[in-house]
Amino acid sequence: MERRLLLVFSLFLIISTLIIFRLFYWQVLSSESLKGIGQLQLDRSQKINAKRGGIYTKDESPLVINQPAFQIYAEPYKITDIEITSQKLSLLLGIDEASISSKLKDNKIKWIQIAEKVESSIGDKIKEIKLQNIELLEDSKRFYPEASMAAQVLGFVGKDHNGEDQGYFGLEGYYNDQLKGRSGILKEEKDALGDPILAGSRLILPAQDGRDLYLTLDKTVQYTIEEKLKEGIQKYGASQGTVIVMNPHTGSILGMASYPAYDPKYRQRYPESSYINPAIASSYEPGSTFKILVMAAAINEGSISPKDEYDEKGPIDVGNYTIKTWNQKYHGLIKIAEIIQYSSNVGMVYIQEKLGADKLISYLEKLGINKLTGVDLQDESTPQMRDIKMWYPIDYATASFGQGIAVTPLQMIRMASAIANGGKLVTPFLVDRINDRQGKSIKIQPKIVSTVFKKETASIVTEMMVNAVEKGETKFLKPFGIRIAGKTGTAQIPISGHYDTEKTIASFVGFFPAENPQVIMLITLREPTSSPWGSETAAPLFFNIARDLITYYNIPASF
Repeated sequence: MERRLLLVFSLFLIISTLIIFRLFYWQVLSSESLKGIGQLQLDRSQKINAKRGGIYTKDESPLVINQPAFQIYAEPYKITDIEITSQKLSLLLGIDEASISSKLKDNKIKWIQIAEKVESSIGDKIKEIKLQNIELLEDSKRFYPEASMAAQVLGFVGKDHNGEDQGYFGLEGYYNDQLKGRSGILKEEKDALGDPILAGSRLILPAQDGRDLYLTLDKTVQYTIEEKLKEGIQKYGASQGTVIVMNPHTGSILGMASYPAYDPKYRQRYPESSYINPAIASSYEPGSTFKILVMAAAINEGSISPKDEYDEKGPIDVGNYTIKTWNQKYHGLIKIAEIIQYSSNVGMVYIQEKLGADKLISYLEKLGINKLTGVDLQDESTPQMRDIKMWYPIDYATASFGQGIAVTPLQMIRMASAIANGGKLVTPFLVDRINDRQGKSIKIQPKIVSTVFKKETASIVTEMMVNAVEKGETKFLKPFGIRIAGKTGTAQIPISGHYDTEKTIASFVGFFPAENPQVIMLITLREPTSSPWGSETAAPLFFNIARDLITYYNIPASF
């Protein structure tokens, strides 16, 4: 008997000990983790999206803003008629019915997103049909008041690998961290059925909306160059073209356009290649526009004097190669300034020889020919200059007139600005200031990288460029009364290791008024079919735009 009592007592003691240990484990050792699990079962949380910052032109006209939209959510475990709900949502949202149905059939999920960035008009229709257990949450989506204006400058908003909004290309990509803001969260207690408890706790961490960008981009300038560029491409039969307008003193970009482009609202309809901005990512050989830089280097070093003369008597041989003038014309004894006026290739070889190979390379590096400009746009790229050890005499010769080396349009206008502004290399930029929601403004200051040319050198080359406009091939195109410094360029396109004689890139770079430049502009046209020459394609387009800008900026006549 006593043995049985001892056995029962021992069993009771063991069970009691196990219960006490288990209770101790739950209430003490695992209390925090169990509390968390319980809270997860009790709480329902959802993200509150931050509103992305807007992008505005110089005169504060909106280029990209937000418009009201909705996120559409469902509670699958409560939906009884999945087929009808899927059909109605599919019809309104334009989403495949099977895709919606598969989400609603998973009744283990309490809360699932069906769609986002749904336009207000569609959201209102969903509200009207009163689908049970379908909820609409306020959201916003990108809206472009000026449609496709400056699309390749702006970029667009897509999704990252986590499904979050992410800026891609242009300003949206570069300033994504400034624009995106910080999401908030809503937490509320729910009952066993998943419905909010009215008397339960409710926590809201508000979203912090993104900052706004105010650009240096001028809406009128941007509109003008986009329209004129389209007309020019059609008129001259070019496959692609780019126009950049900039303040040469500060580097602030007043307009940047390429064609063809795309409409960011319907970007899926365009090839991905159209998202890339050719102004900062496409390279080309600058041709004769580059001559002004080599000339400036030679004058700056004292290798030549503006008073010197050159005997342009015919073609010249460099190793096994023969270099000729572009039009097969030779003018005998000419002044140094006339080398630029006549755009003489043989004359530039002479200038390069006087400068010397080492000094030429030194100035190419000072001008940043193989470096990023630092512009505040995502996906800027730069062609790399060939290793100096691989350069031969012919390479130095052709570089003097802009062949055998490559630049982006933005690099070229930046280098030419060093002549327009008195010798300084500036950093191009597009954002003038960044404003947060509390009214604080961050002003972006212009950056001078270095001084490349003496002020006197820049003045001398400016006058050479004015002379080239007034006496060269473009003399009948320039607006009356305004001194414009400019230079045409025509470069053959390298294909498979050789130059295609039928295809060129025509260009023109110039600034005005020459004595105190307010504007510098670069035009590039790829493969014009009406004429291969820059003087007959890019130059007329330049002066066509220049007339409008002279009127817009109210630039007075120089004489």
